[in-house]
Amino acid sequence: MQEVLLVLTNVPDEAVARAISRLVVEQRLAACVNILPPVRSVYRWQGAVEEASELPLLIKTTRDRYADLEAAIKVAHPYDVPEIVAMPVSAGLPAYLNWVAAESKKDVDV
Repeated sequence: MQEVLLVLTNVPDEAVARAISRLVVEQRLAACVNILPPVRSVYRWQGAVEEASELPLLIKTTRDRYADLEAAIKVAHPYDVPEIVAMPVSAGLPAYLNWVAAESKKDVDV
């Protein structure tokens, strides 16, 4: 079975969240994206402490698709250095994990 990853990125608004989510699912770079409610982020950027409202995206994909997913997010994301963090899924419902792998496959007859 393909190794499934949970990828996190934060975006500044709903329009960007929807655009990136649709892009990565339509291109089969991910099986599913959850757009979460806004969070308040506090971070250091260019020597100053900043605060921003952001929407987290939880992206389900496979290790095989990660590099292409990361590249697509970087192109579509408005931040200079977007947060893109991938975490391996160590366990899960086998049927769901198989679905993620199938829907994230690069070469699929449609």
